[in-house]
Amino acid sequence: MLQAHSFLWHYLWVAPNLLLVALALTMWRRGLHRHFPAFVAFALLAAAEQLTVYTADVLPFVSDVRWWRILWGGLLLEAVLKTVLIAEIFSQISGSYPTIAKLGKSLIRGVGVVLVFVAVSAAAYAQRDNYNWLISGAHLLEQAIYLVESGLLLFIFVFVGYFHLAWGRRLFGIAIGLSISACVHLGTWAVMANGALLDKRHLLDFLNMATYHVCVLIWSYYLLFAPDKRPMTSVLRLPEHNLEALNHELERLLQR
Repeated sequence: MLQAHSFLWHYLWVAPNLLLVALALTMWRRGLHRHFPAFVAFALLAAAEQLTVYTADVLPFVSDVRWWRILWGGLLLEAVLKTVLIAEIFSQISGSYPTIAKLGKSLIRGVGVVLVFVAVSAAAYAQRDNYNWLISGAHLLEQAIYLVESGLLLFIFVFVGYFHLAWGRRLFGIAIGLSISACVHLGTWAVMANGALLDKRHLLDFLNMATYHVCVLIWSYYLLFAPDKRPMTSVLRLPEHNLEALNHELERLLQR
């Protein structure tokens, strides 16, 4: 069962993406695309990208070189979509406090630059797992994408926790699903990119696909079934973190 091109392998590659398309269409029908446009775009385009890669994989007339080129295009598209989605998450969380949002944007840009530098350095010193640059480069690109994504999401969670900002349940569901996917994929692609487990890579593929399936179910639950009530923050019991006062003070300092 745990073999490439087994029934489970086909299911885990196709089913989550079909569910993601269904989720996006349902959100559109309910009008949720107006609140989460980046997520709906991510769901539709990422699912289309994965289904395209899957179709190219099972079609016998698609050569190996062409398949890897298609994968490269998909990875670059996925990187752009995730960047836009993470920006939407941060914008919605901090949007009620413009000055805090301005500070956060400056910080997250700096964190992003550092993460890109770390990702490039990790790729430069990684042991190549294949003589073909299309293959080894794709693995390194996956590692870089998930390293940057994990770091940005960690920054958002730390930022929200420090300023005691309130998560909406739907927004939290999107972020937690992305975080689980990013952490698991970062670990597996780091293993692949550094040439480990050469004879058991299909098991890592199964782990990635199963994790992604779970994340799609998490998104479906939070976006379609969980009531979107903004939780009470600890601002009332921690007056030193009064966000309105902090927002005005930051604005005064930035205007000096």
